[in-house]
Formats: sequence, structure tokens, C-alpha cells
Amino acid sequence: MEEYRTVKSEACGFLEVKRSKFYGYACPVTTRQEADAFVEKIRTRHWDARHNVPAFILREGNLQHFSDDGEPSGTAGRPVLDVLQGAQVTNVCVVITRYFGGVLLGTGGLVRAYSESARLALEEAEIVTMRLMARCSLHLDYGLYGRLPAMIAEQGGVLEDTEFGEDVAARLLLPTDNVDQFNRQLQEYSSGKYAAEVLEEEFCPVEN
Repeated sequence: MEEYRTVKSEACGFLEVKRSKFYGYACPVTTRQEADAFVEKIRTRHWDARHNVPAFILREGNLQHFSDDGEPSGTAGRPVLDVLQGAQVTNVCVVITRYFGGVLLGTGGLVRAYSESARLALEEAEIVTMRLMARCSLHLDYGLYGRLPAMIAEQGGVLEDTEFGEDVAARLLLPTDNVDQFNRQLQEYSSGKYAAEVLEEEFCPVEN
């Protein structure tokens, strides 16, 4: 089943360590252009910060990128990327903004602070599983409708919309891998009369 983990929405977490303030931003992205645009947005918002440390992972091209943005090598961008990898997320961009508080944190302190800021950012943005789903349409007789919601649920799908006219017109989401099985069950139930038509495929959030 084709799926991946990402974040639900843009969000920000906050951490203070020895007067240094860390703002951790996370955002779902799908392309390098979107990731770069998000990084630039945060840099513009926090133009007066000493460091804006980015890291992102993209499904497209299996691309991974990070920068220490002036922090000692290996103390900022790499730890943020490690958190993303550890959470098994992709199509995610994280930017950690640091305002220096006047007290040096040391190499270990920086690694811990940037790692924790990244974890807080992911927590606030809420990790979700995205599954490749088929949006389908289906027309069937009223007499067959009663079993439909249960059949959809059995295949891990969702009944999105129903219109009642001369017949029942339903729109549903099914995992792409389960469409054939759903149609086999539906044809068996309707003596070969009905099958769902796939309109499009897209990644949609599902319950973890």
C-alpha cells in the first residue's frame, strides 16, 4: 500500500535554553521550490535572528538537505535532519530560528537544543500518514445501498457524499490497492450490475 508520513499543517514550537530562544517551524512541502520558499519566508520573518537553520526531506528525487547557517559544523542542520529521519517523515521542511542569549551552549548543548526544537516543531505540526487513494463515483439502486457503507469501510475507504435521485449517486474514497477487491465484492453483491469508476488518485491523510 503506497503511503508516507508527513506533517498536517504549518506550525511552530518554542524552546528556551540559557536565554537562547529557539523557534521551530515545520511545514508540509512537495517540491524543492516550496521548501525554499518556506525557508525564505521564515528568514524574512526573523531577519534579525542570528541563525535560521533549515532541513527538509522530499519524496521527489529522495532529496534531503540541511544547513548549519553559521552554527558550528554538525551542531544544527544535521541534528534537525536526524530528527526528521528518525520520525520517518518526508515532504517536510523544518526551520529552526535561534536568537542568541549571550551564553555559549557548547557543541553538545547546541545539538540537544536544535534536536529538541525540531521534535517540538513536528509535534505542533502533527504527523499524519498520507495514503494513495482513489476517488470514485458509483450509481446503484436504492435496494443495494444499505450494504454500501459497510463494504466501503471493509476496504478502508470513506463514503464522501451521497445524492438520492432516480438512483443513489455516491462518491467514495478507496485505497488504490483495494479498488479491484471492492468492485469484485460489489459485482458479486449486485449480480454483476455495478462497479465503481475511478475519477482520480491522490494522497489523502488517514488515521494513524
